[in-house]
Amino acid sequence: MTEHTDYLLQSYRFDLPQEQIAQHPPRQRGESRLLVMSRHECSGPLVHHHMFQQLPELLPQGALIVANNSRVLPARLLGRRETGGKVEFLLLTPLPLLLQGAVTHGGRSQAEAEGLLRCGGRVRDGDCLHFGENINITVRGSGPFGHRRVRLDWQGDLAAAFAATGHMPLPPYIRRSDATEDCSRYQTVYASEDKNGSVAAPTAGLHFTADMRQRLTGAGFSWAEVTLYVGYGTFSPVRCEDIRQHCMHREYIEIPESTAETVAAARAEGRPIVAVGTTSARTLEGVVQQCGRVQAFSGWTDIFLYPGRKIQVVDALLTNFHLPESSLLMLVSAFAGRQRVLAAYTEAVARGYRFFSYGDAMLIR
Repeated sequence: MTEHTDYLLQSYRFDLPQEQIAQHPPRQRGESRLLVMSRHECSGPLVHHHMFQQLPELLPQGALIVANNSRVLPARLLGRRETGGKVEFLLLTPLPLLLQGAVTHGGRSQAEAEGLLRCGGRVRDGDCLHFGENINITVRGSGPFGHRRVRLDWQGDLAAAFAATGHMPLPPYIRRSDATEDCSRYQTVYASEDKNGSVAAPTAGLHFTADMRQRLTGAGFSWAEVTLYVGYGTFSPVRCEDIRQHCMHREYIEIPESTAETVAAARAEGRPIVAVGTTSARTLEGVVQQCGRVQAFSGWTDIFLYPGRKIQVVDALLTNFHLPESSLLMLVSAFAGRQRVLAAYTEAVARGYRFFSYGDAMLIR
């Protein structure tokens, strides 16, 4: 009966007061709370309450920490149509992939891409949209889930053009416009400049500071990085009543040879693998699903983890609290059991934890 219930969408609902959805980051990076729960049945309490600053004392001894180093692009553009009407565009194609297919002629570059459009009237194929001085977009067609195929036309450095013109693509549950603080706070301290292109932050990593990184190294923990370009599909709710029917969005991932070797060495030595965030977990588990082991890899993953799907690489998971009925909540439930996770969430709500992207953290070990 429990197994069947795990497949029902309604089994992933929980009550969350609106005031516990964090609208701003904590005053200082790393000041978040940290709820710690056991992945397995144990005789003690289900959860323990700590601060994120205590993380080095709470991780499994000798663990390898694997983090997602993707960087959030200011991918939300505000511009105008040729008629003068306002239009908004959110780029969904990871920037490195877009640039790989770019063609430059006469000082300007063009590339095909996908994105989301919002405006007051109907946008037709062939319409040209203008965003600042350097970026123009021609609508090419429609795709699934409201996506639009477009051709981008720009001059100079595209990442710089987005940085000058774009806005940080805050999640829809943050009910305010992006502010100056979001340029740095909606970005991990270890985000790589050459991994620019996520449309959402790998939020479990937002709690880390440079000082925390040094403390972890000093405490004997090793660190490795993967890349998953977080797509807007991460915010899409699961709508199928039987979650096994859900069509999972795909995201582009990269695992360098150095990380593959580090993970293999840790596993051979019996050291635990700690994934920082669901994106790091999806990357590791996704490549194992496709290749049979963690190896150097560049390509797409659409792995969907829910109870009944085996977790093959990750031994502990550092994550934030996730939306009801989301694929991320189902991933966490695959890792630690749906009933245990929802019981921990109930405790977190009762204790006033802050939820979602700018919220508090959870360590499952």
